[in-house]
Amino acid sequence: MSALGWRMGFRANLPVAASVAAYGSVLGVLAAQKGLGWADVLLMDLMVFAGSSQFVMVDMWTSPLPTAAMAAAVGVINARYVLITATLRPLFEGRRILEKLFFVHFVADENWAVTMAARRQGGADLGHLWGGGVCLLGAWCLGTVAGVGFGAAVPDPEAWGLDFAFTAVFTALAVSLWRGSRRDGLPWLAAVAAACLGERLLPGTWYVLAGGLAGAVTAACLPDEGEGGRRG
Repeated sequence: MSALGWRMGFRANLPVAASVAAYGSVLGVLAAQKGLGWADVLLMDLMVFAGSSQFVMVDMWTSPLPTAAMAAAVGVINARYVLITATLRPLFEGRRILEKLFFVHFVADENWAVTMAARRQGGADLGHLWGGGVCLLGAWCLGTVAGVGFGAAVPDPEAWGLDFAFTAVFTALAVSLWRGSRRDGLPWLAAVAAACLGERLLPGTWYVLAGGLAGAVTAACLPDEGEGGRRG
């Protein structure tokens, strides 16, 4: 891990951070409408740092708090990080368990995707991942706290199109990871098919895990094409 890698990771995630702050503001608006203050949201940001899970938590926020249901929903949504962090094993080699737990807390979908793309283009170390995570966490906190302030003034976030920011970010990241139909066509197709089928047949957000598992298993079954065709 290097300081240069940390700075490169931070800078590489700045364009994504703008979108992260944008949909973080949507969460802040929704949280304010549930009666949460900026300190509550900031504490949630620092402890959870998982956008989709925080949206679900805020949506389920009632009195009394359904803590068991919240925990189950967040666990299912974040189950995809089992797959995501498995791909990061080379970056964590030689690290103690506490160090791994510390750095894993800064793993988000966005900086994971940016780091994997950088590795494919020549290299990215653990510092790159961490710097990107710090960049995104800062943007996320700024966005959510600002959103709490806007909450009373924006009664309908969807009318402003703010709900589309989340989708736009992941669409852009998916395009950056696409390596052509020969390498990624079949795994992506399997993931989409499993997710669509799961969305119809499975409860809650299990379709997310179904799509991820289908894509990962399909990619693992394909012939290894060497270093140039390394699968992420």
